Amino acid sequence: MLQPLIQFQNVFKKFGDQPVLQGTDLSIFQGEIATIIGKSGVGKSVLLKHIIGLIEPDSGKILFRGNPLSEMNNRAKRKLKHKLSYMFQSTALFDSMDIFDNIALPLRERGSFSEQEVHRRVKERMKQLDLGGIDHKFSSEVSGGMKKRIALARALVTDPEIILFDEPTTGLDPIRKATVHHMISDYQKKFGFTGVMVSHEIPDIFYISQRVAMLNDGRVVFEGTPEEIRNTSDPVVRNFIRGLDTPRDGLTGMPTQLQVEKKFREEVARMLRYKISFSLVLFKLENLNEISREMGHLAAQTVLINFATQVKNRIRIFDACSRAGRDKIMVILPNTNLKQARMFCAKLANQLKGNEILEVQPYPGFCFTVTVGYEEIKKEETIGDVLASAESIKNSFYEFIVC
Repeated sequence: MLQPLIQFQNVFKKFGDQPVLQGTDLSIFQGEIATIIGKSGVGKSVLLKHIIGLIEPDSGKILFRGNPLSEMNNRAKRKLKHKLSYMFQSTALFDSMDIFDNIALPLRERGSFSEQEVHRRVKERMKQLDLGGIDHKFSSEVSGGMKKRIALARALVTDPEIILFDEPTTGLDPIRKATVHHMISDYQKKFGFTGVMVSHEIPDIFYISQRVAMLNDGRVVFEGTPEEIRNTSDPVVRNFIRGLDTPRDGLTGMPTQLQVEKKFREEVARMLRYKISFSLVLFKLENLNEISREMGHLAAQTVLINFATQVKNRIRIFDACSRAGRDKIMVILPNTNLKQARMFCAKLANQLKGNEILEVQPYPGFCFTVTVGYEEIKKEETIGDVLASAESIKNSFYEFIVC
């Protein structure tokens, strides 16, 4: 069995007479993004502060690679601290420092880097996060979204093994929330760090997390994959997720995935009752990362919005569509067999125009690639199984190019 990178074992913590963590068990695995969800005030940020060492438990154990933190000597604790980075909810930028110095601060605090190396690392992270040309500006002179990117650059500048994110998208509009999530996911894949995030952005965090844990009444009441939490029968977890789920996705304006999953279940019931087939189509935007790299993450999210709008405008009134991932759109087509689903894909490919999707090309000759998987539902299946099948049997004939 794989050993967790970080593990909470029966951790208790209270402040005065107020209990916060009441027997918390949690496992965080290396190289994954794990997101902690739960109502306000249940101790999500307190949990993060235990990991970074700002708070110690009253009882119970916190392990790092199987070793209790409480038994580490000072040298081992300092070494672990250098592996960690923290992105605060409020960004915690210093008003008296310019942007360059804010990002450089963790490197200078360690005292083991030359100014030449500090300059190289800071400039590299600023370039990667589209922060060029603002070195000598102050935080009061930049937007809220840019402050988030500056805070992320500062968190990444030490090449940490673990980054803790405390509500990283608080106060941002939907497109900038998606941009920050996209950045975190991209850089996690690029640098391989382990991410631990506290967030209430449901369902958005399901698109970038490998594991989700729900904290309730001081205990972790659910721990598993995003698909598992969507399908859980636990009433506490289900009611919490549904309570945060809105009828429309904030980024694309489409119904949320939970809403479309309800439609899917209704169509399965109709199929079983009346022997009427229906189909699911899954579009995947293949080169969003290339757009992010060439034009920035905000441009990539704009492309996703534009594509979603074109799909939404071309489906029938009784069809349904939603996001199915950070770069995927799914469409449910009632009373539609496999041949008709293929015709729908081909028609859409012929109708899409590059300027409606891309607005501005990253470089001359750039083309946008969409792959399409489709599945005719003929028996009772879960939407997760159908989506997995549609993605695994993508037919290259329906890979279409938008230039």
